[in-house]
Amino acid sequence: MTQNGTVQLEITGKRADVILTRPQARNAVNLPMCEDLIEAFEQIATQPEVGVVVLRSQGPVFCAGADMKERKGHDEAWVMMRRRTAFRAYEMIGACTRPVIAQVQGALVGSGGEIAMSCDFIVASQDATFRFPEPQWGTVGATQRLQRVVGVARAKELLYTGRIMDAQEASRIGLITTLTEADKLAQTVDDTAAQILNAPPLCVQLTKHCIDAGYRTDLNSGITIELAAIDRMLSESDWRGTIERFDARIGSGQKAARS
Repeated sequence: MTQNGTVQLEITGKRADVILTRPQARNAVNLPMCEDLIEAFEQIATQPEVGVVVLRSQGPVFCAGADMKERKGHDEAWVMMRRRTAFRAYEMIGACTRPVIAQVQGALVGSGGEIAMSCDFIVASQDATFRFPEPQWGTVGATQRLQRVVGVARAKELLYTGRIMDAQEASRIGLITTLTEADKLAQTVDDTAAQILNAPPLCVQLTKHCIDAGYRTDLNSGITIELAAIDRMLSESDWRGTIERFDARIGSGQKAARS
């Protein structure tokens, strides 16, 4: 376990948990949190045994957005430095070679959305709410990731109005991939992480790479990316053993069906 000032990293076996630990400030994002997120994902990158990452938070609120109070007494150069550090933190989350699940409860606001959308997907409780109030707060943010997740028109409407969106709507528009009851959130994430860990880790990592790289290019180039991944899989993994184990499972299932 590694405890930074605002972020806690726990590695248990093949799973890493990155935990926002500013519940007294509703996990609002400040400069130290950005720096601690960068450090946590740098540490994960050095741990080859980790196969899945869960990004979650302490307390009833996932993240209340940027800590606007920390800007008092600072000039424009500091604000730009702070924003660049935040983007670096989001980039580190998104660049993680292992699947990253965002576990969201309570309010998710502004920068909290940037953190969650930098993960591979979001599992949220039914009591979660989502708000992107950057223009309403006199700033600019979430203009790039949000439109890529929910579409251009929807992103504009959410950002222009700064309205609160409930979890059901967030699920309908694709911001949330899995919606669950509040008291089942942790178990749902645990089950999802366990399912990911059942797959050969190299295949999962290559799948993530192919999707992320392919999203940024055309179909033919994406197929080239996938073929390169398949070539690496054939040269570096026990793919013959995987086929044998698959055949054994199918055989066992057929026997059970006949008995």
